[in-house]
Amino acid sequence: MSRRVVITGLGVVSPVGLGAEAFWQALLDGRQAVGPISLFDASEFPCRIAGQLADFSARNFVPKDYRKSVKVMARDIEIAVAAADLAFKDAGLTTRATDSAAMTVPAKRLGCNIGAGLICTDLDELGQAVNTALTDGAFDIRKWGSTGMQNLNPLWLLKYLPNMLSCHVTIIHGCEGPSNCVTCGDASGPQSIGESRSWIARGAADVVIAGGAESKLNPMGLVRQGLLGRLCTGDDSPAACRPFDVGHAGTVIGEGGALAILEDADHADRRGGRVYAEVVGFGGACDPDGIDVLKPTVGGMDLAVRNALRNAGITPADVGVIVAHGTGVPGDDALEAAAWRAALGKQADNIPAVAVTGATGSLFAGAGATSVTLAALALHKGVVPPTANFTKPAAGCEGLNLSANPREVKATYALTAAFGTGGQSAAVVLKTAT
Repeated sequence: MSRRVVITGLGVVSPVGLGAEAFWQALLDGRQAVGPISLFDASEFPCRIAGQLADFSARNFVPKDYRKSVKVMARDIEIAVAAADLAFKDAGLTTRATDSAAMTVPAKRLGCNIGAGLICTDLDELGQAVNTALTDGAFDIRKWGSTGMQNLNPLWLLKYLPNMLSCHVTIIHGCEGPSNCVTCGDASGPQSIGESRSWIARGAADVVIAGGAESKLNPMGLVRQGLLGRLCTGDDSPAACRPFDVGHAGTVIGEGGALAILEDADHADRRGGRVYAEVVGFGGACDPDGIDVLKPTVGGMDLAVRNALRNAGITPADVGVIVAHGTGVPGDDALEAAAWRAALGKQADNIPAVAVTGATGSLFAGAGATSVTLAALALHKGVVPPTANFTKPAAGCEGLNLSANPREVKATYALTAAFGTGGQSAAVVLKTAT
């Protein structure tokens, strides 16, 4: 018999706050974290702002005997490791990180499934090695093979593999159950949550930590998003990213993500775990046109939403909260609004909706999971936070009920969806805890 799956812990690493409560309060207060980039010199880039994590290091979120390993973590990995620590603590679960002899969940019944993106190489680290492989000022491949590569840390490659987010989390916390890494852009988090739900439902695990994390806040990430024409380049103000707003002119890069503790409902009940929401529906879709990365597409998101509603056994009239993706890229916003209308009909006009990108910047592989976290918190607290930088909808974006103010709601179901460059999308339906 299929088992019910609930969310019992939330770990958020975002530019507006670390931890679910800090993230929630920042959104309620209308705070935003977009500002000048300080991680590297961005003065010559067309876009010089981002949603940056302040004074962040995973060293504060790992056991003392694991702190040396932070040296071989890319920033994406550090974000995932921090989010995992926050999520397990929020759920009240004891893992190998705190007491290996008293784990709340047997290691074989504890899974991990984390969405990740393309991790960019640290140019300073690679550049120093490349500089030792020059002949008359030009790169020499033979010299690189004989001496240049020797100037890289032997574990250098392990910093940049997307599956290392899951690897470090499983090692730190003793997750020996099912494990996976999803790399589908912004849709990665919801996809990992949907897959993890199925693991628990069919009895392959009792608890799974799932979600997504990414940081494109580096020169390579900034260049790529600029070449794709997705960045806001005419505004360096904190309000530059305006999802669905009449003034939207592109997105800004953010860094962060969220991990959720998914748990068998009976298991959570037996241990007295606090439940934020139940995961009752999931749907995915793909648009083949996404192969053209310069062509706007939301990855068939309307189909993903319809699939999630069908999987949950509900209709659009049952939905009480929408957490939209809202990149702030005009082409994306118009297509997303149309997808919501296609999936929900006129009901989309009435459902309180929110998007977080204006406050944090685009979190990419961390975006969809952060939206699921927000959906769970909105159901749990009965409030939909404001959408940062939203004043009135842009032409073609009128089908979403966004607001610049928080709104109280009495909702049973929340719906969230995300899509990524490349043509994939995913949607998740949550039900209020009962």
